[in-house]
Amino acid sequence: MKTIVIIQARMGSSRLPEKVLKPLGTTDVLNYVTARCKQIQGIEEVIVATSVLPQDDAVEKWCREKGIVCFRGAEDDVLDRYVQCAKEYEPEYVIRVTADCPFVDFEMATDIVKLMERERVDLINLAGNLPRGLAVEMISYKSLLYIHGHGKEHRHREHVTYYAYEQPKEFSHAAYSVPMDRQYPKLRITLDTEEDYQVCQAIADHFQNELVSSTDVLQFLNDNPDVSKLNAHIVQKPVT
Repeated sequence: MKTIVIIQARMGSSRLPEKVLKPLGTTDVLNYVTARCKQIQGIEEVIVATSVLPQDDAVEKWCREKGIVCFRGAEDDVLDRYVQCAKEYEPEYVIRVTADCPFVDFEMATDIVKLMERERVDLINLAGNLPRGLAVEMISYKSLLYIHGHGKEHRHREHVTYYAYEQPKEFSHAAYSVPMDRQYPKLRITLDTEEDYQVCQAIADHFQNELVSSTDVLQFLNDNPDVSKLNAHIVQKPVT
């Protein structure tokens, strides 16, 4: 089963510009994301997919310096960026990761890959309530191509897999039961605002380890409410 990881990353952000290359711990955000994705078992390649805008030259430069494969495509049509990026590899499955999730859960992602190896469905659904920032999405490449041809609304092009959740009967699914030690939906471990950045900095400074287990991160936030409350008030931008 040929599986690749595609990390969508760009420098533009209305609430926290240049967030993907911000310092974090002893390194930077994108290094956390790529390093953790490389820990997912059963994958063949980790690719950073950024836009063709000049401001994202910095992302390509970073990838070149770090030895990470970089693809450049459409800025707003992220779905097309994924499809064109994956085309070169002809994978069976694609794992979607966003670069604003520096503590993406590679252990859970490994379990999702193992589930897909058994079930061979179009899409894995997560059954449970995760904090924002830990999840990955795993979808078949043929399903991405199907969505590319059928998903015409802006939300479908921007959010890549959104069409599959709106039209579930058009795809086959398997459910991954999120472990109870990950089910803290009120926590935010993503990077969209300055307050989010403060939380991620506190985590990184505490552990000094970009491969820290996500369960340890959750325990830290639960044990330190003064940290977790920093971004508890942040409202996620709605899908449009």
